[in-house]
Amino acid sequence: MDVDLIFQIAAVGILVAVLNQLLVKSGRDEQAMMTTLAGLIVVLMMIVNQINNLFDTVKTTFGF
Repeated sequence: MDVDLIFQIAAVGILVAVLNQLLVKSGRDEQAMMTTLAGLIVVLMMIVNQINNLFDTVKTTFGF
């Protein structure tokens, strides 16, 4: 697995956690939830992109 991807996912997680805590402490629970969901979507898109690259590699390797 690409180490850069792990660091990128960790960075998104840290950023979302900090933003979530700031928003919750300021009484903006709904925005905190939306921030968490947005972070989850970003990470899922990163992973889906890597899975797509894996399938492309498999197709190329086996001549599909």
